[in-house]
Amino acid sequence: MNTETRTTPLGVVPDQGVPDAADAAVHAVDLVKTYHPKGRGKAQPEGVRALDGLSISVEPGSVFGLLGPNGAGKSTTVKILTTLAAADSGSATVAGHDVAREPDQVRRAIGVVAQRSGADPVATGRDNLLLQGRLYGLRGVQLTRRVDELLARFDLADAAGRQVKTYSGGMLRRLDVAIGLVHRPQVLFLDEPTTGLDPEARTAMWEEIERLAGAEGLTILLTTHYLEEADKLAARLAIVDRGRVVVQGTPDELKGELRGDALAVELAATATDELPVIGALGSVDGVRDITLAGRRVAARADDGAAAVPAVLAALDRIGLGVAAVTVSRPSLDDVYLRYAGRSFSSAESTSGLEGAGR
Repeated sequence: MNTETRTTPLGVVPDQGVPDAADAAVHAVDLVKTYHPKGRGKAQPEGVRALDGLSISVEPGSVFGLLGPNGAGKSTTVKILTTLAAADSGSATVAGHDVAREPDQVRRAIGVVAQRSGADPVATGRDNLLLQGRLYGLRGVQLTRRVDELLARFDLADAAGRQVKTYSGGMLRRLDVAIGLVHRPQVLFLDEPTTGLDPEARTAMWEEIERLAGAEGLTILLTTHYLEEADKLAARLAIVDRGRVVVQGTPDELKGELRGDALAVELAATATDELPVIGALGSVDGVRDITLAGRRVAARADDGAAAVPAVLAALDRIGLGVAAVTVSRPSLDDVYLRYAGRSFSSAESTSGLEGAGR
């Protein structure tokens, strides 16, 4: 890896709250990673650029969110930071250790909960925890007590003797987190920890993540494509798009940068040309940052409620009917739209699958 650093890392909007390398639990600068197809691959002969200069810095004892659609590069970032993949260029440290030069020290300092469970389905929950502890050198009473503690904490004691393949999705996810905590890591990586969980199980997982960071002071790097999850859990977050960080900060800071209200208009029919729509709404006082995607028009307004009649009139003048209009306070979706140039839902529908190496 290239250890060169920059005053302002590539792909990062300057953020005064970012700790430097010496103070950070996780610090990555200008990570680049390209996946090359096997064989000659006509569709993408030069490979897929999963990371394109990604830089982040995580304060110890905090929850840091990597927020982005599937295919944005979040899982690739986790793979590099956890030594499961090597970056083509850039540098990274975790818990004070260089991921390229000191991989063994990094592995001893971290816990990892991947998107797909690593638990042995035919072993019991207890046996999975015992095996993980032994891999990290725990033995005897120390190991038994730690396993019992984790089974109780994650409400798995009654199911400890059952094969993991009999667990529900929520139980399996709780076991995955428990496995990642057996050796008391300094940094815990949670890669899409609530994907596929029902609302009750998701809420329970959120509560546990908040407790781990709050009461125990554990550093957690969380990847997610759920806007609500990032908003609720992350003390700071980085919005990732196409392998780069487009902006980072606290959720409140990022939303606070957007003046006024978010205005969403659903047209009665798809507009084939965006220029008339942008021109019509651009003539309305206080309306700006206008984008069109199919039938959905998004804009910012100094006073959303007051702007609605003028917006409807402007669209009517160019022959476009309106099915619905909503006005809301700024959200992380609006932040994403401002910095990535497209809505989060649009990015989700057009991005490649995260499981395809990104």
